[in-house]
Amino acid sequence: MKNSEVAKVFQDIADLLELKGENVFKIRAYQKAARAIEHYPRELKVMIDEGEDLRSIPGVGEAIAKKATELITTGKLGYYENLKAEFPQGITNLLAIPGIGPKTANKLSSELGISSVDELERAIKEGKVAKLFRLGDKTAENMLRQIQALRRKDQRIPIGEALPIVEEILAALHSVPGVRNLTAAGSLRRFRETVGDIDLMGTADNPKEVIDAFVALPQIAQVLAQGSTKASAIVSNGLQVDLRMVEHDSFGSLLQYFTGSKQHNISLRERGRKQGLKLSEYGITVVATDKLEKFSLEKEFYSRLGLQYIPPELREAQGEIEKAEQGAIPKLVELSDIKGDLHVHTEWSDGHDSIEEMARAAKDAGYQYIAITEHSAGRGIAHGLDVERLRKQVAEIKALNKRLIEIHVLTGVEVDIRADGNLDMPQEVLSELDIVIAGVHSAMNQSEEKMTRRVINAIENPDVDMIAHPTCRLIGEREPIAIDLEALFQAAAKHRKIMEISAMPERLDLRDTHAFRARESGVKLAIGTDAHSVAHLSFMRFGVGVARRAWCEPQHILNTLPLAELLAILSKNAA
Repeated sequence: MKNSEVAKVFQDIADLLELKGENVFKIRAYQKAARAIEHYPRELKVMIDEGEDLRSIPGVGEAIAKKATELITTGKLGYYENLKAEFPQGITNLLAIPGIGPKTANKLSSELGISSVDELERAIKEGKVAKLFRLGDKTAENMLRQIQALRRKDQRIPIGEALPIVEEILAALHSVPGVRNLTAAGSLRRFRETVGDIDLMGTADNPKEVIDAFVALPQIAQVLAQGSTKASAIVSNGLQVDLRMVEHDSFGSLLQYFTGSKQHNISLRERGRKQGLKLSEYGITVVATDKLEKFSLEKEFYSRLGLQYIPPELREAQGEIEKAEQGAIPKLVELSDIKGDLHVHTEWSDGHDSIEEMARAAKDAGYQYIAITEHSAGRGIAHGLDVERLRKQVAEIKALNKRLIEIHVLTGVEVDIRADGNLDMPQEVLSELDIVIAGVHSAMNQSEEKMTRRVINAIENPDVDMIAHPTCRLIGEREPIAIDLEALFQAAAKHRKIMEISAMPERLDLRDTHAFRARESGVKLAIGTDAHSVAHLSFMRFGVGVARRAWCEPQHILNTLPLAELLAILSKNAA
């Protein structure tokens, strides 16, 4: 059972306890445990198997640790099953709808027999809900709008698809005269791998002009609501985008509030309450005097609470507030720290551009180096390189390096890890390269034990420098392979091997929690775009976003090193 499944059970318990009217502190304990477990970088099953105490997880006490152990080891939790039996089936589904509280959910379930969102939608359209509450169609229509909004939010799309659309909108709106601030908030700004609705925040001398320009953009397919300072619309791919404009001196408060996450903001509000302060999107109110303090900058907002500024990517209620209180938030890696790309394909295999075109584009991006890592022939990709073609490519790269200025091309290969754990190229050619990346591209349905042994074989191979996209997932298309990442990280640390954060937007593999754990295990990480064209080199920012969510500093990422230091490390790994 995965951490996400355990977290879902504890969140359901919290919802059911709220239905019962239980003590609020008991409810919060389960909510806190659910958040902590969902985002914890290690799988609880691994911790239990290795005899580790689950109470070491922030927010998990003795009682919840016992319940988690029972759930993971048996697949069921008696306490949860007994609690569910006290209520009509499916009632927790109704609580997921904004605006429907425990009493309303209970009434819908007990009096109309509704146990799902679909059933509620049908009952609203048939007029049953309006009659039940004697409040007319207005209340029922509001519920229906919330259901539609929830469905849009559930249809999360990869950040790689959402970000370009948002950037087009922001670029267009920045041209409106008088705009001073304009940025995305929410999960997009926190750089989560998938996003739901998009929140845009801004200030301008004439907010209405910005709103009018927004709803008139060609990207807008449908306007849902429009006022003088707010607007909501659906863009062409079905994503909902909300734009909110405020006074210049309130921008920091607004941006902080709508960046979230929800639990991060709850924790901040609790901290403020203890200080006699009330937090809102408008600023911070001193309760004793009812005086509202406004903040044009987020940094000032956090400082007022006695906290170091917390980067958006870390705002997930995972200990960042405690770190900020101690002034211990690290300087996270930035795109400007990256000195080169270590995973690039060209027209020699399945790429679209030449080696020189990729190299010159890398130079234009400010890089010192780029590694050409074509697929090996056994991968089955058209034009995968065999030994003879790889050696020809190496000769071309060496000749090219004599002509290029301010950019160095590294020789390399992305060699397939065969089903039996052997590599798809002989040692004599691999040992001639600057960098060897090994990855799984076939036989992905192997058992966890076989897959783990297969990849560890590659890690133990002295010619391998890095493991590419370690879980092989494609977001929303292909589930990760069954593999023991803890075992991989231990082997990588022991043999001084690199684990990749693939910046390809549909991969983002390692994901943030896995990269966090790899870093904690002493494993060096590298961000590679897996670029197949010049345009793909820009994907590096997605990998940097993952690294920042994993609390990575520049020294944790191999390709922040200058060329000479990089080559020294790669040479040492090969020794």
